[in-house]
Amino acid sequence: MANSNSRLTGKVAIITGGARGIGEATVRLFVENGAMVVIADISDEEGKKLAEEMGAHTCVFHHCDVAVESEIEALVTFTVSKWGKLDIMYNNAGITCTGQGEDVLNMDMDKFDLIMSINVRGMALGVKHAANAMVNAGTKGVIICTGSIASVMAGMAAVAYTVSKHAVLGLVRAAASDLGKYGIRVNCVSPGPVTTPLLLNDFRHFSGNKNSSMEDARAWCDSSSNLQGHSLTPLDIAMSALYLASDDSNFVSGLNLVVDGGFTITSHSFEK
Repeated sequence: MANSNSRLTGKVAIITGGARGIGEATVRLFVENGAMVVIADISDEEGKKLAEEMGAHTCVFHHCDVAVESEIEALVTFTVSKWGKLDIMYNNAGITCTGQGEDVLNMDMDKFDLIMSINVRGMALGVKHAANAMVNAGTKGVIICTGSIASVMAGMAAVAYTVSKHAVLGLVRAAASDLGKYGIRVNCVSPGPVTTPLLLNDFRHFSGNKNSSMEDARAWCDSSSNLQGHSLTPLDIAMSALYLASDDSNFVSGLNLVVDGGFTITSHSFEK
C-alpha cells in the first residue's frame, strides 16, 4: 500500500461541489495526499478562498454550474490545459430541494425538474466529459459520484431526491459497464445523514427552528444511527472517496460504497 499521505501523488482531480461540506473535506484530503485539484462550484467566494488556502501550486477554483453542459465541458478543458491530464473526476455536487412535498401525492414538479437537472443531469455530464477526456488521452482514470442511502431505500427523503439518487446509481453502473474496456473505473459513495451545511438547512426546515445549530443537526443524526460511538462526518465520506480514487481500489468498479454505519441493512422494529 502507498504511503498514507501520498496515495494520489501526481494525480489530477476535479471535485464538483468542492467549496464546502463533503466536497471541501475531499479537496483537503486529496491535496494532502498529493493530488492537484480543481474545485468546481457555483459558490465563488468559498471556492476561491479554499483554493487560496490550499495553495495555487496544488489547487485552483473554476466556476461551474454542473447542469450546463458547456460549463462542464469548459471545466474539463480547463483542467487538462492547466495540468495536462485528468485522472480523477469526483461528481459530488447535488441539492435536496428543501420544502418539496414528502410523497408522490404532493410533488412540486418544477422542484422535481430542478433536482433532476443537478443531481442526475449534472452527474451524467460530469461522467460524459471526464470519460471522453480520459479515453482520448488513454488515461485509466477514476470517476466517482456521490449517491446517498436514498439510492438503496425509500422513506429517507422527498420523492424527487430518492428518485435522483437511484438514478445516480444506475448511471454509475451503466458507465462502469461501458468504460471498463478503457480501464476506467466508475464507483459511487453513498453517505448516510452527514452534518454538512446542506443537511443543516434541511434540518432547520423540517424541525421548524431556523436557529438550529450544526451540533443540533449532528445530535439528530446520531440519534437515528445504528453504529454508535462515532458521528458521521464529511471527512468519513472524503476518506471513502480517497479509497475509490486511489490504487487501493484498482479492481473495484460499479460499486455503491454505502457509508452509513449499517443503517440500511438494519431493522430494530421487532425489538421490545
